[in-house]
Amino acid sequence: MASAIPEVSELVQKASSAFKEQFKAEPTVAACGPGRVNLIGEHTDYNEGFVFPMALPMVTVLVGRRVEGDNCRVLTLADGADEPKLTEFARPAAIPLSPSSPKWANYVKGVVANFPGEVPAFEAVIATSVPLGGGVSSSASLEVATFTFLEQLLEGKVKVEQLKKALACQKAEHDFAGMPCGIMDQFISVMGKAGHALLIDCRSCEGRLVPMKDPNVVVLVTNSNVKHELTGSEYPTRRRQCETAAAAMGKKSLREFSETDLEASKEKVGAEVYRRARHVVGEIKRCDDAAAALERSDLALFGQLMVESHNSLRDDYEVSCKELDLLVEAAMELKSEGVFGSRMTGGGFGGCTVTLLKKEAVDKVMERMQTRYQATGNKATFYIVAPSEGARALSL
Repeated sequence: MASAIPEVSELVQKASSAFKEQFKAEPTVAACGPGRVNLIGEHTDYNEGFVFPMALPMVTVLVGRRVEGDNCRVLTLADGADEPKLTEFARPAAIPLSPSSPKWANYVKGVVANFPGEVPAFEAVIATSVPLGGGVSSSASLEVATFTFLEQLLEGKVKVEQLKKALACQKAEHDFAGMPCGIMDQFISVMGKAGHALLIDCRSCEGRLVPMKDPNVVVLVTNSNVKHELTGSEYPTRRRQCETAAAAMGKKSLREFSETDLEASKEKVGAEVYRRARHVVGEIKRCDDAAAALERSDLALFGQLMVESHNSLRDDYEVSCKELDLLVEAAMELKSEGVFGSRMTGGGFGGCTVTLLKKEAVDKVMERMQTRYQATGNKATFYIVAPSEGARALSL
């Protein structure tokens, strides 16, 4: 019932075959960057709070080669990417890059424009197993894979620290995709480690690895397969509301809020902005508490915090939707069967939920979630995932 996740080698082979067909040559380098699922800590990264993601086994792969001249040509094989699937642009040393159509290419161009070294002309093919628009950061996986690909293309002549790599990819998304995202997605895509989640302090940009190696516990990602168009405008709106609340109390960010600050802000900013701030302040604490709970194997508390997070995202931050709420509700109906917790993950307004549960309960939980969900005319896609490795060069 769970969907099979292609092996990285399968994606490399798929991309390489397409490369030979499109460019009549053999690729010489390859790299990948993973998607991510955030276990808890949503909409806290741009408030300098904590987040607690893990890298996924689903990745974006780039294969390609260096070519003469000034033009870069890139083909994507991704389902759902806007047309055209083949794009061409001049390398930055020839003509400064700027966003344009197709949208998917802006993530590649943004990384090329922000790469700290002279980028040569190249040809590349993209293949991915990360669902587009699913809330598991297909964009960061593409950005980080592109950066890692460029590092290989330059044969190690440009060496970039991991944090600077993540920040360059984040800037690419800000400047070329117009999305003012926090650092979480790029950070975990660069720095993920197999068998571990990563508690990230988005103020200090430091991470703490937390083991997730219990063979009897499973992470289930459920794609609702819906994406509401609100997200394009609502994400920047939420960010501005958080900045408004912080400024009203003379704070740099909501990370600096105490409970007293939160309550005092209510009269200054109004009920709606107060609710946004209440979610973030509570979520920062929940995230820290959840990482500590996982470190001591208190899965019951971790699951409780997941549900509290979802309820806050639904009621205070208002970024959930009926489809995500139903999937979480259906999962939690089987708490007595081994479900620890479930919540929406990602920016919201569709996308995925993440559920922590006992391995023995997986089939029953997926069946319950699908039955409840299909009654609304929708169908979910399930992925059983383990914490995976971050960005890396690949062999051809």
